[in-house]
Amino acid sequence: MSLHEEPWSRAKGVFAVAFGPPTVWLTVFFLAPLAIIWAYSFGQNTSLTHIGVTGTFANYAHAVRPLYLGILWKSLWIAGLTTVLCLIGGFPVAVAITFASDKMRTWLLLLIMLPFWTNLLIRTYALMAVLRDEGYVNSALGGAWGLAVKLGAPLGAFHPLPLLHNDFAVVLGLVEVQLPFMVLPLYAALDRLDRSLLEASLDLGAGHLTTFARVVVPLAMPGIVSGVLVTFIPSVGAYLTPDLLGGPSSQMIANVIENQFKNADDWPFGAALSFLLMYMTFVAIAVQAMVERARREKRS
Repeated sequence: MSLHEEPWSRAKGVFAVAFGPPTVWLTVFFLAPLAIIWAYSFGQNTSLTHIGVTGTFANYAHAVRPLYLGILWKSLWIAGLTTVLCLIGGFPVAVAITFASDKMRTWLLLLIMLPFWTNLLIRTYALMAVLRDEGYVNSALGGAWGLAVKLGAPLGAFHPLPLLHNDFAVVLGLVEVQLPFMVLPLYAALDRLDRSLLEASLDLGAGHLTTFARVVVPLAMPGIVSGVLVTFIPSVGAYLTPDLLGGPSSQMIANVIENQFKNADDWPFGAALSFLLMYMTFVAIAVQAMVERARREKRS
């Protein structure tokens, strides 16, 4: 048997050297702290500096009270709306990249990746400069309004549009952040598309819209599912965007969790809220795996 055909079971030393350090690092700096926080979710504060893990479910019972369920539902709603808008806006972009020339495709992919080169905090503050009352949008609208008044339009005084510190700003900010995460999985799925199927559909008399709906969309479904997951899950747990762009009524569940850890000093309750999000993530991933398995079985 040649060297490259030797099974891993006979090269345990190489396997240990290659995967040992990453495994230790992951265990010590990720899994162990995660386990500690999970244990805290079953505990209670016994003093200002000590948390007793008693096995209580009181924190989870507190987390499903109407107040927090309402915030969680609002987070799900905003994340769902963000995902739908990203899908509607991202699908045409992914199609355009797929059918562009090789040179143009490189530039389009570069534009999609460009936001990753800029810090999220800087991008969020830039969006605040655009949306605030004295920002670029309201300044442009105010200038157009003043010009219309000078030309004789019977208009009153201009009042800036409330574009910041509300749900609109939060959704807009999340779409700006998450759109590349939707476009890239869609492009990866569409790039593997057999274009002869599109030609066959058009040759058989189907229009472009019918071909798109009955050929392109079904074949791109793996990319759609992946894009929805990688957009929806981070949107539910978003913290920075709602904190800076939203108002008091635009809090999402991550802002409540941050408040429990930082201001209320109620780590057990914050841990319970955090793991509720994690449980939901596990359920979403499991559903996606079941759908993908059913799709493969149906295709085979």
